[in-house]
Amino acid sequence: MLGLAKRVGARFLLTSTSEVYGDPLQHPQVETYWGNVNPIGVRSCYDEGKRTAETLTMDYHRGAGVEALRKEPLTVYGDGKQTRSFQYVSDLVEGLMRLMEGEHVGPFNLGNPGEFTMLELAQVVQETIDPDAKIEFRTNTEDDPHKRKPDISKAKELLGWEPKIPLRKGLPKMVKDFRQRIFGDHNEDIASSA
Repeated sequence: MLGLAKRVGARFLLTSTSEVYGDPLQHPQVETYWGNVNPIGVRSCYDEGKRTAETLTMDYHRGAGVEALRKEPLTVYGDGKQTRSFQYVSDLVEGLMRLMEGEHVGPFNLGNPGEFTMLELAQVVQETIDPDAKIEFRTNTEDDPHKRKPDISKAKELLGWEPKIPLRKGLPKMVKDFRQRIFGDHNEDIASSA
């Protein structure tokens, strides 16, 4: 529905629930309260489903454009020192298949522990896609975590899984796929810049 609203320029109304606050530590609850929800508890399906709907709605509201491939400047928020970990989709699929085919239950971190600052990511994207692309710095967004890196010890031990494709190898594959989807470009030369 969000995709349709975006395409036709319609207004979108989401009706949520007070369950997004879970078992609140703040009373009464204001709209800015983040909540106290057990993400894997017996009530979590409904609670987290509604929280996800709110998240997606706000993401669409803020808008997410595809930069660089369209020759737009790359945006780095804040000083770019905040870190994230990036994973190629085939690694994730492999981890998910091992999890589904196994006997283990419970949360597993199926991420890539390779950690990059957002500025490093922008520079890798620049090198891979367009060395002339500009990097623009903007005021950091609200609630932006400083560090993000998964501990995959449990997945390694119980699933025998770890990611195989590092960012610098996965990014050119992703770019090639995006170029084909967005522009119908079937050029193979992106692989040569890896």
